[in-house]
Amino acid sequence: MPTEIRRAVPSDAELVRTMLIELANHQDQGEYVTASIEDWQEFLGRHDVIVLIAEVDGTAAGYVSALRRPYLWAGGDLLALDDLYVREQFRDAGVGRTLMLELARHALPDRLTIAWGLRLENEAGYRFYERLGATLVTKTAASWSPATYQTFLTD
Repeated sequence: MPTEIRRAVPSDAELVRTMLIELANHQDQGEYVTASIEDWQEFLGRHDVIVLIAEVDGTAAGYVSALRRPYLWAGGDLLALDDLYVREQFRDAGVGRTLMLELARHALPDRLTIAWGLRLENEAGYRFYERLGATLVTKTAASWSPATYQTFLTD
């Protein structure tokens, strides 16, 4: 199926947020999505935030989002892939691969490494990324919320 890829702009904020919520709900993480449409309008206006939308016959089929940030170990920048999401009716049709390859086209001129996290239980994701030649390293992600670390600062 022919897939068109375009970079999201601030007027796409509602669409991107909708797909983000779909992804979060798919991962039973919907309650953690607190970014508003206004937040997304701001994000999509930033040069360091890259969101690519895949469209099939004019319908949004998915997106990939990444943030360009310093890569302190290497002395340059990297693209930190945040999400790759393909809507269910478009899965297994090459949309995810097309999104990843387009992200790679954005990274190539500056030879940026693309890095991301992957849940251990996401076996299909592991197979998908391995087919793209990605190096997969097991690593635990940690987060420290302001509500939690604040309790340590007030002691």
